[in-house]
Amino acid sequence: MMGVRIETLGYPSRTDAVLALRRQGVSTSEIAKRIGIKTTTVSALEHSAGRAKRAPRPHEELCRTVLFPTEILDRLGPHAAKRNMHPNRLARLLVETIVDEGMIDAVLDDADDLRGWA
Repeated sequence: MMGVRIETLGYPSRTDAVLALRRQGVSTSEIAKRIGIKTTTVSALEHSAGRAKRAPRPHEELCRTVLFPTEILDRLGPHAAKRNMHPNRLARLLVETIVDEGMIDAVLDDADDLRGWA
């Protein structure tokens, strides 16, 4: 059974409000605050909206889970929104690119150099 659509912040549903705010680069915690729901509910609405659009890709079903702190995903939010993707997908893409392009040492060495400046 499908849930009842609840008009939220001028959008037809909470899911529509979450997706619109995410496209504007609003963080998960700020979306939750504006709508008056938990951050986990924001994520659940966003994920369920994505699942409704397409079948899972094989690599998504066969992958192991990596957890990123909410603060990191929030900071990725605006960059992900520019690319019309979820911050989790952007994080996965970044890690895949770093590994595929053999950039691990370069990224880590640069990070060590930047920490020296602090």
